[in-house]
Amino acid sequence: MAEKEVKLDQEKMQTSPADDCYAGPEDVACDVCTGRKMKAVKSCLFCPASYCRDHLQPHYDAPPLKKHKLVNPSKNLQENICSRHDEVMKIFCRTDQQCICYLCTMDEHKGHETFPAAAERAEKQKELQVRRQQIQQRIQDQEKDVKLLQQEVEAINVSADKAVEDSEEIFSEMIYLIQKRSSDVKQQIRSQQETEVSRVKELQEELEQEIPELKRKDAELEQLSHTEDHNQFLLNYPSLSAHSESTHSSSINVRPLRYFEDMTAAVSELREKLQDILRDAGIDISLKVTEVDVLLSDIKPEPKTRAGFLNYLQNITLDPNTAHRYLLLSRGNRKIQFIEQQQSYPDHSDRFIDYNQVLSRESLTGRCYWEVEWRGGRVNVAVSYRNISRAGVECVFGINAKSWSLSCDTNGYIFYHNSIQTPILGPVSSRIGVYLDHRAGILSFYSVSETMTLLHTVQTSFTQPLYAGIRFRSFFEGASAEFIKLSQSEEI
Repeated sequence: MAEKEVKLDQEKMQTSPADDCYAGPEDVACDVCTGRKMKAVKSCLFCPASYCRDHLQPHYDAPPLKKHKLVNPSKNLQENICSRHDEVMKIFCRTDQQCICYLCTMDEHKGHETFPAAAERAEKQKELQVRRQQIQQRIQDQEKDVKLLQQEVEAINVSADKAVEDSEEIFSEMIYLIQKRSSDVKQQIRSQQETEVSRVKELQEELEQEIPELKRKDAELEQLSHTEDHNQFLLNYPSLSAHSESTHSSSINVRPLRYFEDMTAAVSELREKLQDILRDAGIDISLKVTEVDVLLSDIKPEPKTRAGFLNYLQNITLDPNTAHRYLLLSRGNRKIQFIEQQQSYPDHSDRFIDYNQVLSRESLTGRCYWEVEWRGGRVNVAVSYRNISRAGVECVFGINAKSWSLSCDTNGYIFYHNSIQTPILGPVSSRIGVYLDHRAGILSFYSVSETMTLLHTVQTSFTQPLYAGIRFRSFFEGASAEFIKLSQSEEI
């Protein structure tokens, strides 16, 4: 008897479900179980209900139930029931882009373009696959681009390290040559100094040696002058008055030696030439460095918002050495004003002679953005190569192939390049934004007020660094233009 009871208990334990088979708070429970519910293993979209393993068996055995659509357990089955008709929604309305039941097709969706939900799903599944293929292709393309960019980064780093190493070695050699030349010049000056001092001292010693003899002669003549005996005076006068003439001039013109000043001037001239060479070389190096931006320039689109433009902010200052003498600079050389009084600027080869123009101190390469506030008369906002002419009509911004100019006045805008005029339509604003992508050859002018409005874009190929420029086209006292000092958080 005891053995039979033990056997029954073992069978009972084997048939009893484990605790982890019961539905917990996060699980989908079987809708058929009573009492403590079991975990659902499938949900039926047609019933709609969720079933545990035992209660799901009829869907596998009964022929009518075999046609039902079984899915993984879902708590959202009620969403498949039409709230209006309490029927399973098996139809998709393309007109309203929603799932409906068959009764809906007879009233509010009557006449609409409807399809079985399964057929619509199959169609959308095809579109989804196409979309996935497109996305996967983009992923592959972008992963390829990322790999290329990483290779570009590595190439840039290697090239930059090599360039730094080589340039340091070259500059060290240049410094050595300059130091050697400095030593040679110093030695040359000291040698000449020694020669000149020796010559002067030699002359000085000769003169000093003659002075006692001259004093002795002077004393004898003085004594003779006091002789009272006329005969004695006349007898001794010939011998005392006769003396050898000095081999030196009676007067020596003492003047600064020009030799050393000329030497200083020569060294100063060498310094200016070196500065010009370094400046030109710096521009050339700057152009060469921008070549590493090839990939990035192709990838980065032109900014669409002012905040985007401010990422390329370039604060501009004007070069006094280029300013026409009727232009007054102020505010840290950011503002320029036309006045009817010539300024006492020194002569300089970079100065504009015939037209009221000025160029920036900064050279512009890569991507740059700046803004100009203008007042009064007619003002040209321009960019130009540095080697533009400084005199004659060929120096005027926009009247040559080396400059691009937007003429602004209260009536509107005109764009000038290579003597070609292009009238521009757009809202007149006292502030002009200028965007430059030197590598891509893009130059754009914007009217800046509460919004930014594109006025004109140039697509070309820039062969040199550009410089910002301003020209006053009319003699309007007080006409001014200022390069606004901006920050990346600036608001219009």
